[in-house]
Amino acid sequence: MRSRSACVLLLIVAGCANQAKFLESKQAAALQTAETRAQFEMNCPEAKGTVLSKEVVQPAVMAPRLGAVDRAEYTIGVAGCGKRDTYVVVCPDGGDGCFAAPGRAVSQGK
Repeated sequence: MRSRSACVLLLIVAGCANQAKFLESKQAAALQTAETRAQFEMNCPEAKGTVLSKEVVQPAVMAPRLGAVDRAEYTIGVAGCGKRDTYVVVCPDGGDGCFAAPGRAVSQGK
């Protein structure tokens, strides 16, 4: 019984380590994606982002034939030129690009 519990615990720890590596590997691309979009939308080349939260999101439907993949999801706050916005950035596992969607706007002076 103890060895079974130890195996389950080991699998959980390994899964968390893999998720942490996955999130770390996509973070720079996510930050760049949010900053690029914000710089354009704010008309502010100096805008810089900060990662507010990050998590691995699994597909709603786990069907191999549909090509469902895990996604890294970041909430990134970007500030510059007296304005602030948040973006939700999604980066699929196995892909090179990320997508930035507007988050809750907290801009001043828009």
